[in-house]
Amino acid sequence: MGGIRVPKQTFFNLSEDKRRKLMSAMKEEFSRVPLHEASVANIVQTAGIPRGSFYQYFEDKDEAFYFLLEQHTKDNQEKFIASLKKFDGDIFDAFIEMFREMLKFQNKENRNFFRNAFLNMNYKMETTFTQRFTEVNVGEHFLEISQLINTDKLNITNEQDLFHMMKIMMAITIQSLIHNFAEDLPFEKAMGIYILELNLLKRGFYKGDNK
Repeated sequence: MGGIRVPKQTFFNLSEDKRRKLMSAMKEEFSRVPLHEASVANIVQTAGIPRGSFYQYFEDKDEAFYFLLEQHTKDNQEKFIASLKKFDGDIFDAFIEMFREMLKFQNKENRNFFRNAFLNMNYKMETTFTQRFTEVNVGEHFLEISQLINTDKLNITNEQDLFHMMKIMMAITIQSLIHNFAEDLPFEKAMGIYILELNLLKRGFYKGDNK
């Protein structure tokens, strides 16, 4: 695993306004086209910076894209943690709420960014999207989430079981998002399919009377 990628320190030395402007230009380009079609020239033109400056901040357009994707993943993780607290550690309710929020995609640009990402998903993108939730080697991220999950009703015996359970749930979530974008599903239909799949999973992971 390459771990969470970050830009060069020079990027973080920029003023908040300049960082925001550059990230907005990156987001605009990656929302317009998938990563493999994206152009650094378009990014620097929109941001109003010299082409050479871009490479002072990022190794290449791939690093810029994965940094943006990681920022979204971080936001999703924070919302997921809030949902776990809201639902008293119920992992299924928390996943359903996270999926619901991801389908809403506050604005068109966010939706197009994720559409391009999910319809061109590869192993590296999937890893970036899931590692804060399912990678034990990311350390504090998985630990923080696992400590909030109520395992009393779950048919698991240790942290390893929980780790693999979350990997399965994230795989279903990603496939559901890809299906949603590929088919342009109505919101209610996408939610219905996702909840049905999680309920099937729940029968296997919940203990006896809790199913």
